[in-house]
Amino acid sequence: MEKKRNNKKNRGGSKKKKTTSDQSEAIKSITDWLFVGSSSSPPLSSPPPDDFAVTINTASLRRGEKLVFELHSHSNRSDGFLSPSKLVQRAHTNGVKVLSLTDHDTMAGIPEAVEAARRFGIKIIPGIEISTLFRVESGSEEPVHILAYYGASGPAMYDELENFLGKIRDGRFVRVREMVSKLNKLKVPIKWEHVTRIAGEDVAPGRMHVARALLEGGYVENLRQAFTKYLHDDGPAYATGSEPKSEEAVRLICKTGGVAVLAHPWALKDHVSVIRRLKDAGLHGVEVYRSDGKLEVFSELADTYSLLKLGGSDYHGKGGRNESELGSVNLPVKALQDFLKLGRPIWCEAIKATMRTFLEQPSDSNLSNILRFDRARILKGSSSWSCGGELMDRCLAIWLTNDERENDEFEALRSKLSCLLISSKGSCVTVGA
Repeated sequence: MEKKRNNKKNRGGSKKKKTTSDQSEAIKSITDWLFVGSSSSPPLSSPPPDDFAVTINTASLRRGEKLVFELHSHSNRSDGFLSPSKLVQRAHTNGVKVLSLTDHDTMAGIPEAVEAARRFGIKIIPGIEISTLFRVESGSEEPVHILAYYGASGPAMYDELENFLGKIRDGRFVRVREMVSKLNKLKVPIKWEHVTRIAGEDVAPGRMHVARALLEGGYVENLRQAFTKYLHDDGPAYATGSEPKSEEAVRLICKTGGVAVLAHPWALKDHVSVIRRLKDAGLHGVEVYRSDGKLEVFSELADTYSLLKLGGSDYHGKGGRNESELGSVNLPVKALQDFLKLGRPIWCEAIKATMRTFLEQPSDSNLSNILRFDRARILKGSSSWSCGGELMDRCLAIWLTNDERENDEFEALRSKLSCLLISSKGSCVTVGA
């Protein structure tokens, strides 16, 4: 009898949902984007590490297997436990094919993640989770986090965005000092030096680092208790820093060529007001999907305000049964198609803006911004470069499809950049002969 039940279960588990024509079209559009700039084309086996190829069997996708996008994750460059490269390795182990590293208020981990992704056949979407404050009608403020997703070239006007993020990170130091002070007044004698040691060098500390100090000091039984007892929003040891207004962050994400998505709206007190006002500021989407499925209330709000429906695990690597595993959120192919359909033109415009900035101000700093997040791929085979036009051709070849890069604006930029001399010696690329 047991054997019959098992056989029945296995037969039921082996059934695949029939792929509709709409799903087939969505899969094709997604895989076309996945293989942009790849030295291989689908389907393929595992390539050599330097082939820069995403490893996907498109036939298996058509048979109904999942294509795993992980759009919300953290490394130890903010409050995660794993390095960017270890995070990518874990994503690979879990079957993730597209990973967005969305550290709090920093993009410092993106280059390491991109380099590690080359070895594992994973595509990286450069991201951030920006800490903001939303002012409600009563005059009080509520913490709101905004996710920003960028193309392979990264943000346009990178320096402006980095200055904006730098102010938030500076405020994190002030904020955490206040948290430590409040804990000390509550007769919990943790030390500032302990928190910063946990955070690590050049990392702006946050609540998670304070929680870890509480756990290591024996003041709580686990990280969850640190938040529920002391560090939750409006908790006895909670503090704010110098977070900008939520609308300001959304507008800057749009200005710098990103897709702006509201993170974990279920944690908000007045999610309807937040979504309505941020939509007016330019918000593109809202997290709807979690590892435990789709939350209908936020799906309906996304429909009401014509917003993308996305989601991610919010993985930090802290372990325990309360944390969703990396790659555990099941995003429908239609949601992914909608995301890329909206995002790709935005990212294309960001490339134009970055190239225009370099043309107007041909400095090594602006050249560095072009190379910042995809340096190894751009510089592969760069020994014969002599002008900005050749650099641009290389970038467009690995960032865009033929259709995307063949337009009048790119042609005009290429013509003007061809008059701009650059020199390349191995990994060193500078402006001038």
